[in-house]
Amino acid sequence: MQQQPDWLLWAWRELGVHEVAGRGDNPRIIEMFKDVGHSAVEDDEVAWCAAFAGACLERSGHRSTRSLMARSYLTWGEPLDEGRHGAIAVLSRGDDPALGHVGFVVGEADRQIFLLGGNQSNGVTVASYAKDRLLGYRWPQSPVQVEAEEENSARTNDGVHAGEVATLFDSALAHVLEMEGGYTDDPNDPGGPTNKGITLAVFARWLGEPVTTGSRSRLVARLKRIPDAMVREIYVTRYWTPAECERLIPALALMHFDAAVNHGVQGAIRILQQAVGANVDGEIGPETRRCISAKPIAETLLAYAEIRRDRYRALKHFWRFGRGWMRRVDRTLIRAGQAMEHDVGQVADREASVHEARKESKQSTGDRNMTTQSEQDGEQVPNSKWWGESMTIWGVIVTAAATVLPVLGPLIGLDITGEMVRQIGQQVTEVIQALGGVLGTIMAIYGRVRATQPVARRLMAVRI
Repeated sequence: MQQQPDWLLWAWRELGVHEVAGRGDNPRIIEMFKDVGHSAVEDDEVAWCAAFAGACLERSGHRSTRSLMARSYLTWGEPLDEGRHGAIAVLSRGDDPALGHVGFVVGEADRQIFLLGGNQSNGVTVASYAKDRLLGYRWPQSPVQVEAEEENSARTNDGVHAGEVATLFDSALAHVLEMEGGYTDDPNDPGGPTNKGITLAVFARWLGEPVTTGSRSRLVARLKRIPDAMVREIYVTRYWTPAECERLIPALALMHFDAAVNHGVQGAIRILQQAVGANVDGEIGPETRRCISAKPIAETLLAYAEIRRDRYRALKHFWRFGRGWMRRVDRTLIRAGQAMEHDVGQVADREASVHEARKESKQSTGDRNMTTQSEQDGEQVPNSKWWGESMTIWGVIVTAAATVLPVLGPLIGLDITGEMVRQIGQQVTEVIQALGGVLGTIMAIYGRVRATQPVARRLMAVRI
């Protein structure tokens, strides 16, 4: 008799478990969601093949991906060149690269593979699938590999704490959900029924069900009560990860993620490339990253926002949704500016701490009287630049004015548009920054003149 892996024994115990028809939910399936960390899901109609596989692994002592995405298992464990009894098989589902299916291998034929899996005909069954859908086989890692992975799991490839990445996404998602609002079905919106920014078409593809005359009303009803956990998974999988937001600094990640949701991932990447002066090819490669690093973040945010406005103006539905779209860009820019100022403040705090540490180190070694060359020359080294030179501050001021003045103007008899305010604000910003440069030059010359001391002769008498 063939030996059964321990996780497969747990899987066989669930054989025959099915979704409850109607409004009820099978508690066995809900328990699977809890076992992989998604206790907020209380609907057995949420796609649960990954929850089933993950629950069986967790119950047998093996850490799963703890994701509700079937394709998350493509990077889990060790890859296998061929199938093995009990191995995890990941399959494609339609043409959407975000969708898939996952189950445990229990048999193979020439052109088919047999899987013990969940959410197969709405239950835990053994079903056959065409091998041309197979994306890969996976097997749990050895104990040594697991220890090494746990040691490094606190950090991502770019050196960012995993907790920080999760917090960044949650913050960006909260902004997007605020912008998107709840359920809408505007006849002028080509997306049709939409809830929390998720259209009926995207929701149906996620569930693997076509939108037909017979299924439409049922899918709309499910869309209205879409679980928060599913909303999060959809945004992570379809927008955040493909747009590579986690590899950007928080201020730019917020703007880029919001654009990916509203303009599509490819559209957002092209806007980003245009904003930083990179080759617009729809892929964030080494050249694009160099351009992102080379351009000041404040200028990138302002350019990114203006390109988004231009794209909105070119859409045929601008007459209906234009004001809301412009307000969305303005609010996103303001929050991105706030995130940038927060990042700058943290960097300044770290630099100040390093400076104090170095100062104390020098004092402890007796170099208490050391001064910098600037201090010897009589120049005062500034701790920070004048606020009027900050592109971020002026960008936030102009953006806020462009949002508020068009609303208040008619109340006092003035017809003011947001575009007029932005043009005037840009001109004022350039003048203020020019004056700041002149003032800085004058102060530098004054400091140099003040530091120059005339050499005087002094008579000395020497007795021998």
